[in-house]
Amino acid sequence: MMEYMLLRHRDIPNLNQIDTFLKEDGFEGLKKAIKMEMGDVTNEVKAAGLRGRGGAGFPAGVKWSFMDNNNWPHYVVANADESEPGTFKDREIMESNPFQFLEGLAIASYAVGANVAYIYLRGEFWEVAHFLDEKIEEMEKAGFLGDNIQGTDYSLKIYTHLGAGAYICGEETALLESIEGKRGQPRVRPPFPPSKGLYQKPTVVNNVETLSGVPFIIKNGVEAYRKFGTEKSPGTKIFSLSGNVNNPGNYELPLGTTFRELIFTHGGGVPNGKSIKAIMPAGASSSMIVANDEALDTPMDYEHVQDVGGSLGSASVIVVDDSVSLDWLITKTMSFFAHESCGKCTPCREGTYWMKKLTERVRSDEGTEKDVELLKDVAHQIQGKTLCALGEFSTMAVLTSIERFPEDFKK
Repeated sequence: MMEYMLLRHRDIPNLNQIDTFLKEDGFEGLKKAIKMEMGDVTNEVKAAGLRGRGGAGFPAGVKWSFMDNNNWPHYVVANADESEPGTFKDREIMESNPFQFLEGLAIASYAVGANVAYIYLRGEFWEVAHFLDEKIEEMEKAGFLGDNIQGTDYSLKIYTHLGAGAYICGEETALLESIEGKRGQPRVRPPFPPSKGLYQKPTVVNNVETLSGVPFIIKNGVEAYRKFGTEKSPGTKIFSLSGNVNNPGNYELPLGTTFRELIFTHGGGVPNGKSIKAIMPAGASSSMIVANDEALDTPMDYEHVQDVGGSLGSASVIVVDDSVSLDWLITKTMSFFAHESCGKCTPCREGTYWMKKLTERVRSDEGTEKDVELLKDVAHQIQGKTLCALGEFSTMAVLTSIERFPEDFKK
């Protein structure tokens, strides 16, 4: 078994205690980073190829390099608004390995010249927010946060900020609006956050898992990090496995691990000897992949999952067995998206509402083939017509289910 990079608490008891973390070479990455030039830290993360773990897979170091150095102050925001159905990795990191996450946030802040950073948590994570406040205070007392970190002239304050339970606030510009005390709705882009973000100042928004991978890179170097994963998708990834599997949970594995290995070797296979019908590789907002041998043997990285008609996203892998009718499943996903649409964009606001109604009708005894065609038409009317990805993503499971599993929608 490989050594954990992100879920180190599974090998090391009490890693969420600062004394234990220090004994396990904690904060060595931060100590090294603040002795480097800021640009060199960014270049190291660039060279490592760390990609955003929140869904888009955009290179973290490249995002940092986009910061507008003619506009100050700079901010860094950790996106801990983990609200995607099927995703539950970030909470485990924050509760069980918080110092590594906070260390990564501090390194990112130093790299872009930010003296203030925020952690935006979904409203249901209020206990986690209080816990992180305690850990931030412990780091300040130990000299790893606050004024003049480790005797240098670099200072950093980290604040937690609770949302109010809206899924849309996981979108980075809606998240920034929420921190500013406004309604959580996406902004028109451009400008993008690295140019004008929080309080109209340059801002980097990174996912919890992304930031947690930074200390390893700075401490151990690019080559050590690239030993894991693939050339274009280096490092490890936490796969949140759920659905019809014997052993659901978080599994940290090198990017490029196959679906088959995740589901059968680590997840223990499907209960009651049933067959896998479909896979949702990125939670409720992903396409429905036909679980044939080609798909099961596909490496889970940011390139290859697309080859079988999906996307890796946040790697929230939902397994669907052959007892599940997909017309039932998409009524559940559409109920979620219709409820969580912020209402700013008409195609999403009206489209998700009518898709919910139509999926329910298709599921009922009154459903007809015309209803299925109308459902597809409404979904196509949403795509490419919204400010953020919620509207478009809400259509993915519906359209791919109808296309790839037509037998579940025969009337």
